[in-house]
Amino acid sequence: MTPNNKDDLSLQIINKSLEFGASLAGIANVTELKKSPSHIIAQKIPGFLSTGTKQVEDKKQGEIHWPDNAKSAVVIAVEHPLGEPDMDWWLMGSKGGTKGNAKLIAVFSKLADWLEKEKQIPYIKLAYHIEHGAVFMKDAAVLGGLGCIGKNNILVTPRFGSRIRLRVMLLDVDLPSTGILNFDPCPDCKEYCRKACPQKAFDKKIYSGQEYGLNELPGRTGVYSRDKCKLQMEKNEANGKDVDIEGSDKKRREIRYCRICEMACPVGKSS
Repeated sequence: MTPNNKDDLSLQIINKSLEFGASLAGIANVTELKKSPSHIIAQKIPGFLSTGTKQVEDKKQGEIHWPDNAKSAVVIAVEHPLGEPDMDWWLMGSKGGTKGNAKLIAVFSKLADWLEKEKQIPYIKLAYHIEHGAVFMKDAAVLGGLGCIGKNNILVTPRFGSRIRLRVMLLDVDLPSTGILNFDPCPDCKEYCRKACPQKAFDKKIYSGQEYGLNELPGRTGVYSRDKCKLQMEKNEANGKDVDIEGSDKKRREIRYCRICEMACPVGKSS
């Protein structure tokens, strides 16, 4: 496949993703993705169990198990509007866990069907947890041109700020990355995200470039504490409530995880 054909295919995939309901979409080349900061540092930092991680027998935490036929990654985002906090409320036993993730799954289901039928391209749907075969989505999003990693340690996009949900699919076709954006709103920001954190997770330097051999560190400068963030998630879980489910006589547990640093980011709020 020639470079021009690859670019054309990438554009088709991105446009189809948007047509099927994504707010943003991009392509990350797997060779580049393997060298991205999260994928490098994850194998060097100590084991950590919290929401979003799993202990899997015979698998090291943070270690990525790349399928042999994975050559490119499609990364999509859906907007998480300010007025729809329930989009990220975790409902135990529901498809996808949250409304936002259910929407992402629906988009990828349509895209996978199109790739298979119209383009004959094999795809690999990914689990959420790294230990179950996932990849670090925010790094894929940076390579795909969706945004940059902010001082809140999550993706910041020009249009929606941090108020987005992500999902990734791997493809058996070698496509170039569509990023990286010339975009960084954080250097002159007053750090609203860090100041808003209820657990002060950005108050102390945890990682150093010398120790980990990287310039791109958690929280950009190595100040992000997963342990303090975990405390807030555990508090959210303890405050979870059983709620009524429409069309069912059974209740389900609803957990409203913290999104304070995400919501405090001023980027994209005027759009």
